[in-house]
Amino acid sequence: MTRRDALIRVIDTLHGEIAALKANNVAELEKATSAKLVAIETLRGLGEGPAGPELRDLADEANRLNDTCRIYVNLMAANVRRRLQLLTGEDNSAYRRAPAYA
Repeated sequence: MTRRDALIRVIDTLHGEIAALKANNVAELEKATSAKLVAIETLRGLGEGPAGPELRDLADEANRLNDTCRIYVNLMAANVRRRLQLLTGEDNSAYRRAPAYA
């Protein structure tokens, strides 16, 4: 396997993570994350060296996709935090509900 192949594998697994996050599918997210970690280890095992424009472009794509995953995870965490605050009556966030009037 070449570094190019390994980077493409990382990109494919990141697409899988994004799809699982969008679908809120925990089982698929676990599989995709596991596959991503294996792909990253494979890439690491191929060593370092000069990267031409194609490898740099692939690495940039992987970074963009990873940032997208991070954004989804942060949004999900914020939603969970908000739900927990509502369930426990701790409404000390900036997103307070307006009082209900009868």
